[in-house]
Amino acid sequence: MTLTATSFDWVRQLVHRESAIVLQPGKEYLVEARLLPMAQQRGLSGVSELVESVRSRPDAATTRRIVEALTTNETSWFRDGDPFTALTGTVLPQLVAARRPDERLQIWSAACSSGQEAYTVAMLLSDALPNAATRVSITATDLSRQMVERTRAGRFSQLEVNRGLPASMLVRHFTRAGNEWEIAPALRRMITASECNLAAPLPRMGPFDVVYLRNVLIYFDLPTKQAILGRVRQLMRPDGWLFLGAAETTLGVDENWERVVLGRGSAYRPRKGA
Repeated sequence: MTLTATSFDWVRQLVHRESAIVLQPGKEYLVEARLLPMAQQRGLSGVSELVESVRSRPDAATTRRIVEALTTNETSWFRDGDPFTALTGTVLPQLVAARRPDERLQIWSAACSSGQEAYTVAMLLSDALPNAATRVSITATDLSRQMVERTRAGRFSQLEVNRGLPASMLVRHFTRAGNEWEIAPALRRMITASECNLAAPLPRMGPFDVVYLRNVLIYFDLPTKQAILGRVRQLMRPDGWLFLGAAETTLGVDENWERVVLGRGSAYRPRKGA
């Protein structure tokens, strides 16, 4: 049974209402692919039948699973490279020089997915700072409860560690745990993972020295992008650094940010007085 237009519209509205993510027409294939396993688990003929069953008998747990299934959890170690090179080459030296030795550096990995970004940062800072375990605090958040739990666990399959993780770092920071690899406890203790909907009022966090908000804004409409950038700025230090995805920018969206070129990439800093 193919996905009907009515079912697709219902899913679009649900996802936008719960997460502000915009599913454009033409994304029917994505809805089919992400929700078909859920329909099959229930012995249903297809996604439209799943949608109709939820519409007729509303179920908070199932609607949450639908929304989480349609939030993109694509990630890898050192994804895109440049934002991590900039962290250790430019950002970290400036922050260390500007902060007291006893002052904790706070970093936020927003939309952390299963934790690769947050643990990439933890490994880099552990290697760069002798006292990173006590000097650095990393907050990892995601809309998906499942992704938050995976981040807390710090366990990854062989396939996952093969996606961008240098062998030297695997040996140095991971141990075997059955068929999986487990991140070192010291690095796991650097990270606090929790659920967070970026499109809703944010919890009290920070203030952050560095925010990784990468490959997230592309899924929102302009007003939502502006609202998210405004809320994120309120949680940052005046001299903090914001990293976006390679296809994302604050230009033409929120002029309260200053773009700074860092090597082959760029970052954004709050404008003074913003």
